[in-house]
Amino acid sequence: MITEHFINANVTPLESMDSLSPHEVAKLQDMSNGGLYRLFRQCSLAVLNTGSELDSTRTVLHRFREFDIRIKHKHRGVQLELINAPASAFVDGEIIQGIREHLFTVLRDLLYVGDELDQCCDGLSESQRITNTVFHILRHADAMRPHVKPNLVVCWGGHSIQRVEYDYTKEVGYELGLRSFDICTGCGPGAMKGPMKGATIAHAKQRKMGPRYIGLTEPGIIAAESPNPIVNELVTLPDIEKRLEAFVRLGHGIVVFPGGAGTAEEILYLLGILLHPKNRSIPFPLVFTGPAGSEAYFETVDRFIKLTIGERAAELYQIVVADSHGVAVKVREGMTRVLEYRKQTDESYHYNWQLHIPHEFQQPFEPTHEEMAQLNLEKGQPDYILAAQLRKALSGIVAGNVKEPGVLAIEQHGPFELTGDAEIMSALDQLLSSFVEQKRMKINHEEYQPCYRIVN
Repeated sequence: MITEHFINANVTPLESMDSLSPHEVAKLQDMSNGGLYRLFRQCSLAVLNTGSELDSTRTVLHRFREFDIRIKHKHRGVQLELINAPASAFVDGEIIQGIREHLFTVLRDLLYVGDELDQCCDGLSESQRITNTVFHILRHADAMRPHVKPNLVVCWGGHSIQRVEYDYTKEVGYELGLRSFDICTGCGPGAMKGPMKGATIAHAKQRKMGPRYIGLTEPGIIAAESPNPIVNELVTLPDIEKRLEAFVRLGHGIVVFPGGAGTAEEILYLLGILLHPKNRSIPFPLVFTGPAGSEAYFETVDRFIKLTIGERAAELYQIVVADSHGVAVKVREGMTRVLEYRKQTDESYHYNWQLHIPHEFQQPFEPTHEEMAQLNLEKGQPDYILAAQLRKALSGIVAGNVKEPGVLAIEQHGPFELTGDAEIMSALDQLLSSFVEQKRMKINHEEYQPCYRIVN
């Protein structure tokens, strides 16, 4: 039944998740703080809102505030009752198949993390436990291919990018697809959608069997970055830190397109890991790229990296401008090194176990005003530790821009305040100011109000 822009419907799974225990159903319907209902509703709404140009969790939840989802047990198995769901998720009254699949992957991941992983990995250190948790989630989602040579390219970049930049991401995706690389992104619009779109054409030309377009998300960001329609494997990790670890454990190389604070956060996360002494011998292709006219973005990021965590970090990436073919060639060369290294060290093709991720990069960071003010943004500490601290600062800014709790905190207490070494703070101020000037903080950049304040 259609009512204006909303639909009421009952949805059943296609293949998986066709049975749930009464305990699991109770958890999904539990509206208390310890229950999964609120999280399940938010993630399901994001999936149903695929293709949205909104980038604020709060705005999405407000626009569809009458939306509800209920779980029923039928003689044929599980059934989801959707109430006031976005009409864009349906065609002639029938839910789009890809959206149906994603709905049940959300159900799968939320239940698995809640029920199974509480008992996971006894006897391991906290850091080892987190790495194994990410592995278990990805394996449960069937996201790993044990017998396939390294071919998964992770693409990072902003959801709020210019049209010429979006078109360029498609060109790079096309070149990667011609070389039969699969694509993994954060699953949203912009630079997360473009490479997948370009690769679909190339994969079709090459008659590639079973092309993979993997989207890795987390509950705090999914409503602001709803899965794009091309994603055919969606995995919802519990938090941003496990999502980031999933990218670098699952992927074999990374291409970074222009973006904003979230993209800079991802860059600092990876550079901090690669700077650790234990990882110096591990090959990890990393290319920054964009079209002609986007040089300012990479010049700003490159300058920031050199001024804060140092010149050695700049040796870990290559910058390629306006050369989609060149990007794909560099990725292919990097993949060859990855393959040879993993053969020599007996490392698995499907999960990068040998990559050492310090616990500082794994601990979930809740960006409150107090936590943001206490970040150690001073010189005199190891470069990878400073990178971890800067990553948290940018994670807080992303939360203040688009995540519901962060937006609410800013409204109640004003902007986050960041303090630290004068040179580092000046570099950070220049970086963030450039993102604002280049209109990279939010899609509705005209209305953007900074959620941070640099205190020298």
